[in-house]
Amino acid sequence: MWKRALGILFIVLWPMVSSGQDKSKKTYELIYQDVQQLKQEFLKLEKRLDAAAEDLRLIKDQLKDLAGQLKLVQSQQARSQDSLNNIPAQTQALLEKFQQLDGQMLKIVEELMALKSQPPVPVQQEQEPPKKDEKAPVAKKTKETPKETKKEEPVKDKKTAPPVPPRTNLSAQELYNTAYSDYEKGNYDLAIDGLMIYREQFPSSPYADDALYWIGECYFSQKKYDKAIEQFNDLIIGYPLSNKIATAYLKKGFSLAELKKKDEAVAVLKLLITRYPLEEEAKNAQEKLKELQGIK
Repeated sequence: MWKRALGILFIVLWPMVSSGQDKSKKTYELIYQDVQQLKQEFLKLEKRLDAAAEDLRLIKDQLKDLAGQLKLVQSQQARSQDSLNNIPAQTQALLEKFQQLDGQMLKIVEELMALKSQPPVPVQQEQEPPKKDEKAPVAKKTKETPKETKKEEPVKDKKTAPPVPPRTNLSAQELYNTAYSDYEKGNYDLAIDGLMIYREQFPSSPYADDALYWIGECYFSQKKYDKAIEQFNDLIIGYPLSNKIATAYLKKGFSLAELKKKDEAVAVLKLLITRYPLEEEAKNAQEKLKELQGIK
């Protein structure tokens, strides 16, 4: 009876024990699968980290290259800045040279136009040398040529060697003010003398170009237009950055017009309008051009 009861109990408990073993086996298998899956994920992650490390290394190399290029660009910019700083001075020097050449070219053009307006000189035929037995009929000509040279030589000397103005004890400002006051009063000869003394004694004065201009104005007021043009030319060529340049061009054009040199006057006034279109002198030049060209 007891054995029978024990057998029944064993039969009853055995399914429970077997089911517990199956559950623990399944749990172990699941844990094993999870571990294997984690290993695979870890391997994938390790590969990604290696790839990321390689990318990071490439980025560092690129940053080094960029840093080197940046330094190179900065050095080039520094050199460019130095060159840009030197450009204004170079431009200024070129502008001065250009203006000087411009004035010289204008003077040459005027001389060529003046030569063109002169009547042609007849060409004399060369005389054959006299024979030994014949006398050369040149006695009258040889007597006349010295008289002609005597008349012409003093004029050339006056132009090439003007009298040196006397020196004065006045200061530069006093001398300039006195000469300008004479100009305003109409004492043009006194003003010319004073301004010439001023330029002789103070050639590097900041008003040296102004003095040259007012000498031209004095001659213009005296209707000595040739002398006025000489002064204005000296101002244009010698002081290309003077504040009197535009006015000098204008008065030079007026002087040429007074001398009936219409073509030269028109050329000078057009040059003034082209170079200084915004100045008041350009408007006056346009009015004078209309007058010279007969435009209403």
